[in-house]
Amino acid sequence: MTFDGKTGGIAKHAMPIVETPSPNFNDRELPVSMIVMHYTGMVDAASAIRRLTMAGSGVSSHYLVNEDGTVLRMVDEGKRAWHAGVSYWRGITDVNSASIGIEIVNPGHEYGYRPFPDDQVAAVVRLTHEIRKRHDIPRANVVGHSDVAPARKQDPGELFPWEKLARLGDALARPENATTDPGWTDSAFLVALERFGYDIEDKLAAVVAFQRRFRPELIDGTIDGQSRAILFRLLLDREQGESR
Repeated sequence: MTFDGKTGGIAKHAMPIVETPSPNFNDRELPVSMIVMHYTGMVDAASAIRRLTMAGSGVSSHYLVNEDGTVLRMVDEGKRAWHAGVSYWRGITDVNSASIGIEIVNPGHEYGYRPFPDDQVAAVVRLTHEIRKRHDIPRANVVGHSDVAPARKQDPGELFPWEKLARLGDALARPENATTDPGWTDSAFLVALERFGYDIEDKLAAVVAFQRRFRPELIDGTIDGQSRAILFRLLLDREQGESR
């Protein structure tokens, strides 16, 4: 199955994958229930591939998607790749054990963050779709590195097109009907954010991560009416079974 850029759907033929093994993995201790998106954050693809496949580097991912849409498989999905580090999501503290990691080639905020090319996005969309179906991963558990490690990470960043994944039901969409401000205090917002899934130990970082994911046009860390309304709607949708 692959992504059809003309229709926005998934076309039914095999996705080409280049085997590029990394020695950096170990056994899982949890079943797969998450997908974590990253950007490589390095000057070029070659540097990222070299680091992710270098013995002793301490890092790896299951897949890497190059800017031309080429997909590299570095670690078998049955194994635990080392991509998330110290992370947390919805009660899971060993995110590496529970997740598939996808590295997306992009220099990131440090080296000149830029929009993700169409061919790359199309490959990420179809790869995510296939992984999610294989493992029956809830779309609410298709997340960014910044969602699971808000105090440390910004990737895949505010330019990542989550809406294209959401259109196919493979990630949560920003709620269109987020018009009701529940009027929470800042403390109540943080409790709600934790209930949704975030680690709120670093309060500002958690708010910024939420905004980067669901309100990327304004990432200021301020708990305002729009942020409250978006989170309130997401929680309502989850209670109604619409944000699985």
